[in-house]
Amino acid sequence: MTQKPKDAAVAGEKGLRQEQVVKYLGRHPDFLTEHPELLDHLLASEDRRGEGVIDLQSVMIKKLRRETKRLKKRQAELLATSRANMTSQMRVHSAALALLEARSFENLIEAVSTDLAVHMDVDVVVLCVESSDDAPLKTASGIYMIEPGEVDRQLGPGHDIVLSRKLPELPEIYGAAAALVQSEALMRLRPSPEAPTGMLALGSRYEGRFDPYQGTELLGFLGRTLEHCIRTWLGLGSTRG
Repeated sequence: MTQKPKDAAVAGEKGLRQEQVVKYLGRHPDFLTEHPELLDHLLASEDRRGEGVIDLQSVMIKKLRRETKRLKKRQAELLATSRANMTSQMRVHSAALALLEARSFENLIEAVSTDLAVHMDVDVVVLCVESSDDAPLKTASGIYMIEPGEVDRQLGPGHDIVLSRKLPELPEIYGAAAALVQSEALMRLRPSPEAPTGMLALGSRYEGRFDPYQGTELLGFLGRTLEHCIRTWLGLGSTRG
C-alpha cells in the first residue's frame, strides 16, 4: 500500500524530532536525572512494551541506585576520616596538656614515660638522648642514651618525623615491649643548641597504627611541645625561630 503524502510528512516529522531528541539527550546525559517527572509521561505501561523498547525507568533507577551507593560510600569514608582526625587531635592535645602540667623536669620525664602512652593510645613511649658517655642503656631518670648520630641514622638527615609499619631497628629501646611493637613514630627533638639531640619514640602493637602516608602535623606539634617543656625546665635557649 502506498503511503499517503500526509502520512509520509508526519512520519518524516516524527523521525526528525526523534533524531533531534536523541542528539539532545546525547549532549545532555543528565537531563532525565534532573527531570525525573518526565519519565512518567515517556514510559509506556508494561503490557504495551514491544520488542526493541528500552525500559528507561529501569535504566534510570539502576543508575540512580549506583550513584546513591557511590555517594553513601564516599560519605562513609569522609565521616570515618573526619572521626579519625578528630580522635588523633584530641589525643595529641591531651598529651600536650599532660606535658605542660609537669611541675619539674623529673615530673616531665615521668609524664613522657608513663602518661604519654595512655594519652596517645600506644603501647610504649621512650625518650632517647644522644650521648658519647659510656652510660647504661637506660638511666635512672628514664631516658635512654643512644650513640651520637643515631637520630640521623634512624630518621635521615633533615627529617624530623618518620612513621613506619615495619619493626623498629632499635628494638632495645623498647625494653620488654620490643617484641610487641609492630609500628612506630620517631620524632627528632632539638630543644636547644646547648642540649644534645634527642628522639621521642612511640611504639604500637598494631601494624597500621603508624603509616608512612599519614600526616605528621599533630605529631610535630607534640614534639615541639616537648621541646618547649625541656627547654623551660632546663633553662635553655631555643633552637627554632
